[in-house]
Amino acid sequence: MPVLSIFDRNTHCALHRLPACARSELQHHGVIRRRTRETATGPQVYELTERGRKLEPVILALSDWGIDAPHPPEPTSLSATSVLIYLRDHVHPDPAAPPTVCRLELDGTTWTLRAESGRIQVHSGEPATADLSLRTTPKTLSALLTAPAALDAALEEGTVTFAGSRPALDSLLYGR
Repeated sequence: MPVLSIFDRNTHCALHRLPACARSELQHHGVIRRRTRETATGPQVYELTERGRKLEPVILALSDWGIDAPHPPEPTSLSATSVLIYLRDHVHPDPAAPPTVCRLELDGTTWTLRAESGRIQVHSGEPATADLSLRTTPKTLSALLTAPAALDAALEEGTVTFAGSRPALDSLLYGR
């Protein structure tokens, strides 16, 4: 799944937050398009075009470049999309492990993570079935991805709730 399809499916709100002049410019250059949504959650959404999806290597290069940058001071928040891009492209589960499906809830939005053959796929929405479930914030998940020892404390503090196999969770988050 192209990483930028994360934007297409669930963070169209991020495109709505762009100033109207920026959206207009992106539409004019064929990076995004506006369409009528099939569900009742809103009449119009912006989504990436095929041309817009070609930005994936640029976004990933920026992600790699910024990976070692310190977190900005509070109250700046980290987006779910940023954490999911990192998870998808920097965590490599054991390729020999059986496929694992995780229901991940970040700030009230549900995502499906599928770990298979050493890769993680990210989709918005509820999984049909899940081997494990994890609920937290993007900031906490980001901290856990870079400090595996913090998971037990986060579970004890309640900043993370988890159900399912702990070894499967460790494999998904830490590639072990």
